[in-house]
Amino acid sequence: MGVQKIFFLFMAVHYVLADEDTPVWRWSCDDGRCVKIRNDPKFTEPALSLESCKMFCNEYGLLWPKPTGYTNLGTYLSKINMNTIEVHLDKRGRSDDLMEAIRLRWKKLVTQAVPKFVIPKASGKSMDVYLLNQNPDLTEFSLDMDEGYILNISPAANEKVNATIIGSNFFGVRNGLETLSQLIIYDDIRNNVLIPRDVTIKDKPVYPYRGVLLDTSRNYFSIESIKTTIEAMAMVKLNTFHWHITDSQSFPFVSKKRPNLTKLGAYSPAKVYTKEMIGEVVKFGLERGVRVLPEFDAPAHVGEGWQDTGLTVCFKAEPWAKYCVEPPCGQLNPIKEELYDYLKDIYADMEDAFQSPDMFHMGGDEVSERCWNSSEEIQHFMIQNRWDLQKPSFLKLWNYFQTKAQERVYQAFGKKVPIILWTSTLTELSHVEQYLNKDDYIIQVWTTGADPTIRGLLEKGYRLIMSNYDALYFDCGYGAWVGSGNNWCSPYIGWQKVYENSPKLMSLEYSDQVLGGEATLWSEQADSATLDGRLWPRAAALAERLWAEPLSSWREAERRILHMRERLVRAGIQTESLEPEWCYQNEGYCYA
Repeated sequence: MGVQKIFFLFMAVHYVLADEDTPVWRWSCDDGRCVKIRNDPKFTEPALSLESCKMFCNEYGLLWPKPTGYTNLGTYLSKINMNTIEVHLDKRGRSDDLMEAIRLRWKKLVTQAVPKFVIPKASGKSMDVYLLNQNPDLTEFSLDMDEGYILNISPAANEKVNATIIGSNFFGVRNGLETLSQLIIYDDIRNNVLIPRDVTIKDKPVYPYRGVLLDTSRNYFSIESIKTTIEAMAMVKLNTFHWHITDSQSFPFVSKKRPNLTKLGAYSPAKVYTKEMIGEVVKFGLERGVRVLPEFDAPAHVGEGWQDTGLTVCFKAEPWAKYCVEPPCGQLNPIKEELYDYLKDIYADMEDAFQSPDMFHMGGDEVSERCWNSSEEIQHFMIQNRWDLQKPSFLKLWNYFQTKAQERVYQAFGKKVPIILWTSTLTELSHVEQYLNKDDYIIQVWTTGADPTIRGLLEKGYRLIMSNYDALYFDCGYGAWVGSGNNWCSPYIGWQKVYENSPKLMSLEYSDQVLGGEATLWSEQADSATLDGRLWPRAAALAERLWAEPLSSWREAERRILHMRERLVRAGIQTESLEPEWCYQNEGYCYA
């Protein structure tokens, strides 16, 4: 068996290297699509490989997401020698280590342009890449950071190609390098590595918040699978990994100040996230321009781990459908003063583990009045405060909790930070201004994209993040896990609908208040084994929508996303397939 494997490997490599002058197929650009043609030795023009054709057959070539500013890819491809590519760093400061990290990662990324087991010709021009970081001391994420860049490629003397990337900071330079990696392609006809010779790109994102949420509480996800997700995010310029790290089913976050929460709440001692593990993810993300945003969801969505505290109500209450949206139920008891000591300790541990994130997510969805109303202790508290036991009074109780919890966040962080909350009964238009200061809170919308609450919140001045479930809930379209049939938000959401989900069309004249959007993967039916396929390449469709907010439809993007999917596969991402490979090689035939 071992001899057979070696023989077939040799044959695969030999096939690419042999008969290079007589390829069977060639491609030709015809009206914006690459047409596959049987090669005729009588043709006088050199045969064009598929990727070479795709690079120049539309305005944006193989780039994903497409740039938002001036883009000129030229008309010529230069052969380059991958062994003689040098990356030069300019201006020294606090971001030196990050700049070195992206240099090393980029060198590895470039090699993925060449198929495995293939050794390209060691011929072609040398290439010098110059990275110009105009603010080398900036290393922190913020909602107003400049992620834009300018990329120029031009021929130089002495058989060289020069590429220059200018960014206002590390994050812009990193994005420019990502684009540069997409311009390096492999010519499988001649076994050469190629790059467009004359390129100018000016590019920056439309929205500052471009995210993916992963819920690691319903099912546990390995650190390696999380890092793989962040790697794929970086490849398409998504910049926020939203870590929904705890819920009622488990408490895998290791709180040093409250260790019993993890001891009782984790699925096993091996299925936890320590400060060191989280720090590894945060560092990995920073080097790829991806912030790691923690969420501690409360006052609902708590349960396991809190058993010995006496600080919850209706935990594992039955019948569960009476008290919550999925088992097990559980909510914090807001009238217990000790609760706020616990919360401050959890927030402080998160601030430490996540290395002072620039924002904090407090959850705040699906709070059940029935759950709180099942507690006689809470009923007495409300009556003592001259509240009745109707919905408006439970909103007052929720506000009582939220106000005290917000104070503990600021104390734990040592400063005010932007706080994110999900849409909920607390954010309803009739009373949201009474409870949530628009300068303190960012609202993440999970209802439908047609929900009138979106416009109402914008009119009141709130900043929004769009995660409308009808386009951005990637757990939809699978079998039910409670009961029979399909899950609650079916059907499955294809990449086309993700791509068409425009925050600008939802917000119109208030679009400057929309910070961006986020795809969510709630993990009742996903874990490390299924993660890649659930997210990719659909999250890439979101990436272009949020980076470029294109005026064109998914049809214009279809040929480019097929190539982006190929790039993800080459990087080791186990993405879903969108179409037969025949469609990738025969553009314009797979349509409805």
